[in-house]
Amino acid sequence: MEKKAKIIATLGPAIHNENKLKSIVKSGVDAFRINFSHNTFGIQKTVKKIRKIEKILNKPLSVIADLQGVKLRVGKITNDEVKIKFNQKFTFDTNNKPGDASRVCFPYPGILKKLKPGNKILIDDGKFTFRVIKKIKNGVVTTCQDHNCKIRSNKSIHLQNFYMPFDNLTQKDKNDIGTAKKLGCNWIALSYIQNAKLINQARKLINKDMGIISKIENKTALKNINEIVNATDAIMIARGDLAIDIGHSDVPQVQLDLIKKCSQLSKPVIVATQMLESMIENVTPTRAEINDIATAIFQGADVVMLSAETAIGKYPIETVQTMNKTILSTEKYKKEHIEDFKNKIDAKKDPIKSIVLSVKDLAYNPMVKAIIAFSNSGSTAKLVSTMRPSVKILTISPNINTCRQTSLLWGVHSINSHDAHGWKDMMNISKKIISKDRTIKKNDYVIITAGLPFGHAKMTNMIRLYKVE
Repeated sequence: MEKKAKIIATLGPAIHNENKLKSIVKSGVDAFRINFSHNTFGIQKTVKKIRKIEKILNKPLSVIADLQGVKLRVGKITNDEVKIKFNQKFTFDTNNKPGDASRVCFPYPGILKKLKPGNKILIDDGKFTFRVIKKIKNGVVTTCQDHNCKIRSNKSIHLQNFYMPFDNLTQKDKNDIGTAKKLGCNWIALSYIQNAKLINQARKLINKDMGIISKIENKTALKNINEIVNATDAIMIARGDLAIDIGHSDVPQVQLDLIKKCSQLSKPVIVATQMLESMIENVTPTRAEINDIATAIFQGADVVMLSAETAIGKYPIETVQTMNKTILSTEKYKKEHIEDFKNKIDAKKDPIKSIVLSVKDLAYNPMVKAIIAFSNSGSTAKLVSTMRPSVKILTISPNINTCRQTSLLWGVHSINSHDAHGWKDMMNISKKIISKDRTIKKNDYVIITAGLPFGHAKMTNMIRLYKVE
């Protein structure tokens, strides 16, 4: 049994060499994430290694460019780090001089002016909290709310219960999109998105065969979630920053609601952040972490993502193996109790969805062993994947980048083949693929679906039930 949900591994020093990359793919990784917030020196060589492994293992692999977005950071600190006592007064100002135990530069004067007493400034991904007590010229005075507080140079700033519109791509993001195109990335992940405006801007800059992942990590994004989901190609629930903004206790219900919404609208969902965090340092996970992965799979997540666990962790391969094993175990239970987990998708207003729902219903027959989806653009593969059929999905595309992109989709096995120019050609390609699949036997049935005429995107309108001879 092969897993249906997919795994993203974040690239970093822990897995940069070819042998580890190969091992991690064999262990269950389907896609790699490049974090453009960090140093990407040498990333071109790493991507070349991934493409080499892709050919060796005959497995298309997605590469995701995760853009930095508008990430607020403090300025430099003398000796890189300073300790702040509990309830100590501490100033954030616009002075570019290195900070000390009394102050640090807050290099965003426009935002600083809008801060008021009572506002909270969270530092280092929410580890330390400062409460604003008064405004001064070119700054604010705060009190430290934590014991054992340390501020280091260039650490992140998060403003709780404070809205500041970020509606435009930064110059760095624009430059990084250019880099991602040169690297042949298949997805762009947009950070700190608030509405559909950033998505539309990015759409104009990326290649046509690249997808957009919108990261949901603040209250404003949740408020505008309908327009974001409709405009994007996929959603990432970035639970770390989201928890800081809305509170940790509200994240589970938001996760469930987002997965349900995206399922109804046929958009893939990635669940990310701290899934196996303890395995950065330990070879075994916590029971809570295993339960977290299983919960995401039970809820219907398409993809789960590893961050520091594979980028800098001590046990990246073991971490992936643990995640893969947990997904398989959870999916086995879901299959045995399929009636409890069937997707409820409204296809009344969309005849194409109705066709794909028919594919899903046919696939419940025990004689049906696979669905073969011909997809130039990937749209047929995405629709079939969203319907959560009970059998494997073999997606055939002449476009290698479409194969790579769809390899991230739930249940999809992507195959790069020449384009079908007619019905006879399509059947010949299908028969050739079936002959190589050991799980499909004589007298089994395969569902073949595609869009006619061939080569037209988003035209899924054909189903054939084929008996293997």
